Amino acid sequence: MAFRIATVMLLHVLVLQGQGDPVQMFEQKIRPVLTAKCQLCHNEQLKTSGLSLVSRESVLQGGKRGPAVIPNQPEHSLLLAAIEADGALQMPPTGALSPEQVASFRTWIANGAVWGENARKQANVMTLWSFQPIRRIEPPKVHQTDWVHNPIDNFILARLEQEGLMPSPEADHRTLIRRLSLDLTGLLPTPGDVQSFVGDDQSGAYERLVDHLLNSPHYGERWGRHWLDIARYADTNGYSIDGPRSIWRYRDWVIQALNGDMPFDQFVIEQLAGDLLPEPTESQLVATGFHRNTMINQEGGIDFEQYRVEAVVDRVSTTSAAFMGLTLGCARCHDHKFDPISQREFYQMYAFFNNIDELDGNRSETESRKNMMHPLLEIGSPADFAKRNATKQRIEELESGLTEYQIALESDWDTHYPLGDDSAVERAREIVEIPRNKRSSIQKEVLKRFLAGRDEKFKTTQESILALSKEIPKIDWTMIMRELPEPRETYIHVQGDFTRKGEPVSPNTLEGLPALPPYAPRNRLGLAQWLVSGKNPLPQRVTMNRIWQRYFGLGIVETESDFGSQGSAPSHPELLDWLASEFVERGWSLKQMHRLIVLSATYRQSSTYRPDATETDSSNRLLARQNRLRLEAEIIRDAALSASGLLADTVGGPSVYPPQPEGAGQFTQVDRQWKADEGPDRFRRGMYTFFIRSAAHPGLALFDSPNAQETVTRRNRSNTPLQALTLLNDDSQTEFADGLAQRIIASSSSMNSRINNAFEICLSRPPQKAEQERMQQFVGQMKQDFEVDTQAAQSFSSASAETAAWTAMARVMLNLDEFVTRQ
Repeated sequence: MAFRIATVMLLHVLVLQGQGDPVQMFEQKIRPVLTAKCQLCHNEQLKTSGLSLVSRESVLQGGKRGPAVIPNQPEHSLLLAAIEADGALQMPPTGALSPEQVASFRTWIANGAVWGENARKQANVMTLWSFQPIRRIEPPKVHQTDWVHNPIDNFILARLEQEGLMPSPEADHRTLIRRLSLDLTGLLPTPGDVQSFVGDDQSGAYERLVDHLLNSPHYGERWGRHWLDIARYADTNGYSIDGPRSIWRYRDWVIQALNGDMPFDQFVIEQLAGDLLPEPTESQLVATGFHRNTMINQEGGIDFEQYRVEAVVDRVSTTSAAFMGLTLGCARCHDHKFDPISQREFYQMYAFFNNIDELDGNRSETESRKNMMHPLLEIGSPADFAKRNATKQRIEELESGLTEYQIALESDWDTHYPLGDDSAVERAREIVEIPRNKRSSIQKEVLKRFLAGRDEKFKTTQESILALSKEIPKIDWTMIMRELPEPRETYIHVQGDFTRKGEPVSPNTLEGLPALPPYAPRNRLGLAQWLVSGKNPLPQRVTMNRIWQRYFGLGIVETESDFGSQGSAPSHPELLDWLASEFVERGWSLKQMHRLIVLSATYRQSSTYRPDATETDSSNRLLARQNRLRLEAEIIRDAALSASGLLADTVGGPSVYPPQPEGAGQFTQVDRQWKADEGPDRFRRGMYTFFIRSAAHPGLALFDSPNAQETVTRRNRSNTPLQALTLLNDDSQTEFADGLAQRIIASSSSMNSRINNAFEICLSRPPQKAEQERMQQFVGQMKQDFEVDTQAAQSFSSASAETAAWTAMARVMLNLDEFVTRQ
């Protein structure tokens, strides 16, 4: 009785303390006790006394004694009776709950026994900002109207004025052209481009520069690299073997789609379901490589189904992160702990991707599962296919004739090859005596070699086969998606374990968002159409937020991959909705949205540090100035290449092998031999470097390139001593410095002019007086040193002290913080 009185008193205290949030109370007070004390025996597998306590439905259904809980009626709920110390059932058997815990259960039942799955959906869907329809908002009025270039500036300036801040002045022309060139193409502007822009005093010069860069074929490379991070693109399969794959044509498809300004809704549909479109084109099939970028385990003895399931889970998580900014993968094993997403909904989304065919119809299932790279799309000319087929047919005819000839020889073997002292004949006869269908592959090969060396016709025919095989044209292939003719059944995986099947589910979307359009099929095509229907508010917001992030370092929503309840609130929610609605209004045109942002006064601001703004807004979320951003890994290489004059600017094509430190690939299960390319391929852009998941090129990994094992929506920007050492001493960097030095020397015979040209090439500006003087001293001192130490000069790949001195100066330029920073 004393225990009951204490419990009732605690109940009143808890109520008075205001535990009125049912979701918070369930997550903090109820779920942990159920998980730790109850579900060990009362789960979907054991169901002790017929009772499962893993979901609200199973709790209300109850077990052999009836419902465990009757909402709003704690006095009639068996669960409460079982956990009270003087209850008849005496649960849990491991020890009584504390009075506080019992009081929490009583309060929970009295308030309706809300469960995370139910309460959160009702509460979060109603309050979660990202799930609300996009509002078309009029840009706010501002006082400093002469600063405004387009509606973006109204939203930014209104917030600055609210905080008593003024925006920064526009950056100078040299900074602007370098900023724009790096942001839109990932390459430095040439000194000639800079001079033309600086000297263009006609109206619209900035707009013309923007349009010129947006129309550059290098725009697709720059922004394609961002998308490849999301697509987890790599040239190898991952895991410990990490064998090579052919999927570079998907990378090229992305570049071409962006250069052609493919509407984003089409961009999404073709990648998720190009194979399901009516009479899909070769390009649309190549686009489905987006979801063939999953990792593949090629180790012997693996469970094929386990890794197929992992690939499907990855596709669900990637789709959610890429297009909705949600952490849907958190609901694989249980209901999402924070967002209105149930485990059932995860597997409803999983069902869209569970019907992908990953077996090769031309191989046995065993062989196909070992390969796991099918289906493939072969890409070649009709003439190539015709020649290949005709050549293979001729080879098959010769092999068939050779087999018949060998059978005839074996039937009269002793006549042709009588036994003697020849051990090879004796060994061949032993094999011949074995039935043909029981010979091992080694025995077949030994017999074939024997005949090739002893029988003229057999030797000659094999030579013809070998010659013909060399004539078979090489036909490229790329990995694509293909649907199974009959869909697989999809089940909830109990606690995320694919071997434990729960309830069956059908393809469906998230209940907290608008439903699938009635015209949409229940497959990947329907899912893609749902994403870009215009009614789902997430893809537009997420995409615009990520584009904004690329230009300003952080998105309007800082947690660009989490638009759920645990993510950051938008710094400018009205601006984000305006951009999202404008995106759809402009026909999902990415180029138009890029143009809109870079034409704004907000983008054009100087990045000069401002103590007054920092005092109010330390992280510059209000954008009283531009942000300085260190270049990404590939763009650091690209900038150095463009400065050196060595850049091979061909767009697209197979991945290449620039120099890397010896032994860089020797720490994985398979030693990856890396033979550096010679000729133009040695100087391709960083995005074309052959990317090994388990051993990425050090020049990329050191500067925070993603590992391509999962989708990445924002790269880290670290700052380490090893980065500076790499920029100074790496083989590629020294080659670039050599090229830059030759370019500087060829530009003029005057030291001052050469120094000036070096600054113009690398930094798009002339040197300041102090910089000019310091560089003169440096080059002069280095020349003297190299004249004395000729061996040191030769280490700079130069027999001339003067050339070596300018090479040293070039290495300094390429290692400057300003060089690897977008101002």
